[in-house]
Amino acid sequence: MVEEGSTLLRRMEISVAEAEKRTGKNTVNMQEIFTVYLIETRPIDAITEGHNPAPDSLWRRYSEFEILRNYLLVTYPFIVVPPLPEKRAEFVWHKLSADNMDPDFVERRRVGLENFLLRVASHSVLSNDKILYHFLTEADSRIKALSATFRVKNPDKRFTEMKHYSDELQSLTSQLLRVRARVADRLYGVYKVHGNYGRVFSEWSALEKEMGDGLQSAGHHMDAYAASVDDMLEEEEHYADQLKEYLFYAEALRAVCRKHELTQYELETASSDLISKKQQREELATGMVRTFSFKGMTNKLFGQETPEQREAKLSLLEEQIVQGEETVTEKTVECEEYVKGAWVDMQRFKEQKDRDLREALIGYAVMQISMCKKGIQVWTNAKECFHKM
Repeated sequence: MVEEGSTLLRRMEISVAEAEKRTGKNTVNMQEIFTVYLIETRPIDAITEGHNPAPDSLWRRYSEFEILRNYLLVTYPFIVVPPLPEKRAEFVWHKLSADNMDPDFVERRRVGLENFLLRVASHSVLSNDKILYHFLTEADSRIKALSATFRVKNPDKRFTEMKHYSDELQSLTSQLLRVRARVADRLYGVYKVHGNYGRVFSEWSALEKEMGDGLQSAGHHMDAYAASVDDMLEEEEHYADQLKEYLFYAEALRAVCRKHELTQYELETASSDLISKKQQREELATGMVRTFSFKGMTNKLFGQETPEQREAKLSLLEEQIVQGEETVTEKTVECEEYVKGAWVDMQRFKEQKDRDLREALIGYAVMQISMCKKGIQVWTNAKECFHKM
């Protein structure tokens, strides 16, 4: 590991060298195609000493990067954790496929994942985290189990439901954005086809005497309609940005829920430890030791402790119990205050979300109606031009 106060990046060369498609079965035993990314690391000491050792390497999926970042978010809530690249490709007007296996998208994600690791590894606090080190160096590391690290015995039903809600919100918002992109992509094509109408009508008008003026005018209307596509795309992107904002809000909601789980987990751990200490005190005070406990087996093998040893241990346990009770009290208050504050803000968020999404969707509907009316007007004008021929 790294020295205290230094960063991992000063000790280790880190890169995401390449990406590779793979086929396997997911959690529901269905075949899927996914992409894995090769992480390569090399100690900088070896490089500066003139050696050029082969890098250590392991493959990680994007979902594992997500687990790592989620872990960092709940473990270091006071730190601005670097972001990951976008999870899915979006339409960018015929320049990029929406397929997550698109080579350009995969390459941009590879660069983004490498940038994420470099930023985390250069952070004075995050870079000293043991889980990060395991993520970079151990293929069988604990990273896959991190999502279950903070599983609490008595989860708050409200936060569990909110976490499920945030997952659904993100999923449905992503679906809506993809549908919107397909509709906008199709509209883009329709507008451009009208430009072809304008060109054909203008060229045709040069061949006609009686019909020439009418065809020329109709062509001008088509050209104007085709040229308005830029305004349409700009407005489309404005509504897309409003929806994308709630993709990130969904992640922020999950972070609040995970922080609650961590707080609850710490409280339950402290309570369990206190119960264990009190049980040890009772065993020492009464001399009644459970036969199958570690303490009981030790006594059978090495004999009973002297009264002085027992008194010293009792004294130490009393101190630990007092500290444990204080810790449980502190964690209880911390958990209650967190629940109270977080729940108030979640209710505020719900009201804000309802208001914002209602406004965005109504605005989007109005825009679609306006575009349809503009198209009807263009063809109404063209009809009048044809009547005058």
